Amino acid sequence: MAEKYDSSEIRVLEGLEAVRVRPGMYIGSTGYDGLHHLIKEIADNAVDEAIAGYCTKIEITVLADGGVRVEDNGRGIPVDIHPKTKKSTLETVLTVLHAGGKFGDGGYKVSSGLHGVGSSVVNALSKKMIAEVYREGKIHHIEFGTGKPTSDLQIIGKTEKQGTSITFYADETIFKNGTKIDFDWVLSYARHQAYLTKGILISAYDERTGQKETFYFEGGITSYVKRLNSGKEVVGDNIFYVDKQIEDSEVEIALQYNDSFAEILKPFANNVLTPDGGTHVVGFRTALNRVINDYARKNGLLKEKEDNLTGDDIKEGLTAVVSIKLPNPEFEGQTKNKLGNPEARGYVDKVMSEYFGYYLEENPQIAKKIVTKATLAARARKAARAARDNVLRKGAMDGLNLPSKLADCSSRDRTECELFIVEGNSAAGSAKEGRNPQIQAILPLRGKVLNTERARLDKMLANAELVSLIKGTGVGIGEQFNIDGLRYDKIIFMTDADVDGLHIATLLMTFFFRYMPEVIEKGHVYLAKPPLFGLIKGTGAQRKIDYVYDEVALEKKIDEKIREREASGTKIDPNQERFKQAGYTAQQRFKGLGEMDAKQLWETTMDPENRILVQVHVEDAEKADAIFTKLMGDQADLRKNFIQAGAASVNLDDLDF
Repeated sequence: MAEKYDSSEIRVLEGLEAVRVRPGMYIGSTGYDGLHHLIKEIADNAVDEAIAGYCTKIEITVLADGGVRVEDNGRGIPVDIHPKTKKSTLETVLTVLHAGGKFGDGGYKVSSGLHGVGSSVVNALSKKMIAEVYREGKIHHIEFGTGKPTSDLQIIGKTEKQGTSITFYADETIFKNGTKIDFDWVLSYARHQAYLTKGILISAYDERTGQKETFYFEGGITSYVKRLNSGKEVVGDNIFYVDKQIEDSEVEIALQYNDSFAEILKPFANNVLTPDGGTHVVGFRTALNRVINDYARKNGLLKEKEDNLTGDDIKEGLTAVVSIKLPNPEFEGQTKNKLGNPEARGYVDKVMSEYFGYYLEENPQIAKKIVTKATLAARARKAARAARDNVLRKGAMDGLNLPSKLADCSSRDRTECELFIVEGNSAAGSAKEGRNPQIQAILPLRGKVLNTERARLDKMLANAELVSLIKGTGVGIGEQFNIDGLRYDKIIFMTDADVDGLHIATLLMTFFFRYMPEVIEKGHVYLAKPPLFGLIKGTGAQRKIDYVYDEVALEKKIDEKIREREASGTKIDPNQERFKQAGYTAQQRFKGLGEMDAKQLWETTMDPENRILVQVHVEDAEKADAIFTKLMGDQADLRKNFIQAGAASVNLDDLDF
């Protein structure tokens, strides 16, 4: 008999209840990104005041008690009674979805908060929120809990300040992975907004540590380009910059080429980073490609029979910031990763075409270097295509043309398959013998792979180890890269727990970061963490090994065992070595994976039930780019400075000589 299904089964969510039931619809996730998105929603409102010309200072404070406070010196959210809700405008803004100054003509001409749901969503997902408005010499105060008022709006004092202060405490029942704020994320956000908004001073303060940073950039996005190119050899000292009003929008672009082979493009719409691009990026790329090709033809830098330079050729070594501010941005989703306004493409194309054309004409030496660099990239691309056609053929998903040294797994269900990239034949032999052959594949590497930070694709395809890696993963490379071809859900770097092993892992991460970044972004790259020590007890059939993974864990384990023995009444000989005081008969340090037999390698590093894997995740792409440039680039002074800066934290007792 069918169950009863009538109106009583239909749930109607009122007010902010829908936000708490389905938070991911409003902030993307309830993990790290969603938690920090709360800060962005509140701070973006302060930035909107600055864009509108009413705010010059923003302070973001991570409080010692777990809260976050955002304060600005703008006009202050209105506190009078709203004619529709019959409540104060402040309460309305913080409790009603789609209420704000971003829908009509009287609030903001340009804003990042398209949907008008940001502040109320943060309120709904906070166990507590405190709002204070400084207007007309008075401090207006109201508090909320999970989106509902817990106090009336009150005047609690006098002030000479003007602006708004919002303090919120994220709800642990929503953010089950924790509500601890990453101050580096706050610094990155504050820095970006200071670059993108002229005349704004943004400070970030962490009460937990006392760290405070203040950002103000007179040069705006030109300063941003300089920072992104730090550590690289640039093409000319003259950064291209344009800032033009077109119709009811503003287009601002800065760019400069460098000697690297990677592109860094930072697109923004109303100060919101749009990592997935959008129409403003299409307009920028179209104009950039057209202007450079036209200049090259006009000045004889491209021969009549030569093909036009492609977008891939032209973007090699490009660092650019593209910012557009427009009245009604059409973002895809509340998290605003992509801009959809069709007019944005035309606006950016028009401004870029006209003013970048002037720039090339006025800077012929820079223009020639840009074209020459793109021409070299085109030749390398053609050489790489020939090499790729020769060494990377179709059929990887069917097991055809896989590297001969790959010990593949039998499963064809990608979601359960793992590829271990193993340092050395000895470790690879143990890994092959000890693995689960149904889901675990082994690809041994011989020595250190090519440093791809300073290598084009054609050079990489001449390297046998990298070709094996490209074939084994199944995603292709360059123009043929396709994440859908990935043959394994997890790609695991399994290297020795020493300096050489870490160097090999860094070389591998450089390759993936520069040439297969989407594999990292989708969460498929991991580092295996093999144990550094084995504490042995007993012999023969009674022999047992406790594995520990670093010096700190070793000392903790030994201390724990000594306390257990003391508590049981065992007499401890203080003259014995500490591991013997703990009841162990021997202590072994594993200098490499090759020292472990198949059983040990499986138990410690490969068994999903016991192993430790570290997922490679890029939280700050700019910082990651700078670190790879510093550590893997060709400027030795940068590495020297890095080593000297970190030398004080190195314990020489931990090093093997």
